[in-house]
Amino acid sequence: MRIVEGLKYSKDHEWVKVEGNRATIGITDYAQHSLGDIVFVELPEVGDHIDKDETFGVVESVKAASDIYLPVAGTVEKINEALEAAPELINEDAFENWLICVEMDDSSEYEDLMDATEYEAFCQD
Repeated sequence: MRIVEGLKYSKDHEWVKVEGNRATIGITDYAQHSLGDIVFVELPEVGDHIDKDETFGVVESVKAASDIYLPVAGTVEKINEALEAAPELINEDAFENWLICVEMDDSSEYEDLMDATEYEAFCQD
């Protein structure tokens, strides 16, 4: 399982990278490995406002479908359109192949997420 330093992580296995007031969000390597071969990704529309911990999409694999939860509230600025045609990119590199970018409502929500060390310990429980 790969964990990237400098990112924050949710208990639902999403990672968050913040630059200014923009948060880029994807699923973790742990999540993609647990799901298996990803065959479909459903993402929100640009302009959608999504609350913290609200479902913003679905990732389907040959094993199961899993909801994806937004770790920080915000408005969707960008989606990774490449995943619509090639959802398996997440299996190749879950950290390179992000899902959405949002403009955060409250940057303090980011501080409540786990750092890499805390996330690693969480995954081992």
